[in-house]
Amino acid sequence: MADYYNTLGVERTASDDEIKKAYRKLAMTFHPDRNNGSREAEEKFKEITEAYDALRDPVKRSMYDRYGEAGLRGGAGGFHHVDLSEALNIFMRDLGGMSGFGDLFGGGGGRGGGGPRTGSEIRISMPLKLSEVATGVEKTVTVKLLASCDRCEGSGAEPGTSANRCTTCAGAGEVRRAQKSFFGQVISVSPCPTCSGEGTIISSPCRKCRGEGRIRQEESVVVKVPAGVATGQYMTMRGVGNVGPRGGGRGDVLVVFEVEDDSRFERDGEDLYCEVLVTYAQLVFGADVEVPTVSGSMTLHVPPRTESGHVFHLRARGLPRVNATGVGDLHVRLQLYTPEELGPEEESLIRKLGEIQIAPSERRSKGFWSKVKESLGA
Repeated sequence: MADYYNTLGVERTASDDEIKKAYRKLAMTFHPDRNNGSREAEEKFKEITEAYDALRDPVKRSMYDRYGEAGLRGGAGGFHHVDLSEALNIFMRDLGGMSGFGDLFGGGGGRGGGGPRTGSEIRISMPLKLSEVATGVEKTVTVKLLASCDRCEGSGAEPGTSANRCTTCAGAGEVRRAQKSFFGQVISVSPCPTCSGEGTIISSPCRKCRGEGRIRQEESVVVKVPAGVATGQYMTMRGVGNVGPRGGGRGDVLVVFEVEDDSRFERDGEDLYCEVLVTYAQLVFGADVEVPTVSGSMTLHVPPRTESGHVFHLRARGLPRVNATGVGDLHVRLQLYTPEELGPEEESLIRKLGEIQIAPSERRSKGFWSKVKESLGA
């Protein structure tokens, strides 16, 4: 499993600018157009781009720092290995617009050309209850986003008119300049200054959207939350975000999950832990006690002579594993209940018990104290 920081040659504390600078340097070296289609260079280019794309996103980087690639896979659709087409798109998206850097090698095959741009990404937080995490849930949320203008149908031009091809770039959306460098003749590409990279000029802008081709409005988005998600994990909903200007495609919606604390349990991944108070008589003679589960409760049989602090491991009573098979366990710890107040009869009986009961002479085993120290972090 690759280490993304090592892949880019940066420290784990590297800033966003340092990560981008490192990626730019490596991309210049391994870009396929610069290596005559070398398979080794192509694989390296995909590898460094995948690392960069994960570390440039604060949410993905946080999950990667905590859990590695497994944390990104747990993002319910937020992770996959990039192919060459995606790597090239990421390269042009983040570095293609830099002055003198756009398509350094020429022959870009239209990767950085003009035309409608895809809309930006939207991030939303989704609060969830533990019961919803246990089963998965479908929720409808209302988001404010940029949608296609209904007056001009997204073209940006006033109805009855149309956009004209830019004469400066002939509709390409970019201008190219040949420059001499150490590597020979290098073609630099930059957005057309006349049409701002659109490739078209609108002489009569739509009066509703002012030529943008999109308007801000509220829309309902249906989110199908998979079972087992945890706070900080996310899912990417492709093509349901902001519409791009003048007929551009929709961006993505990034849904970040926030699972509310449940006072009954502590959670560790798919496993749940809880504590149940029992009486001395229940521990000595045994009993059936009610313990909580995510969906309600269940009966647990406590055998006679059970010690306070004993932990029962109830298989498959925890939470589902996100995007995987299997269910975690529920761990129930029994704790002797000490009443704050006693009735006269209770006090009399307990005093009598104290008089006739002999304190144990055996000591706890060394293993018990080792476990206590371990739990305290010693």
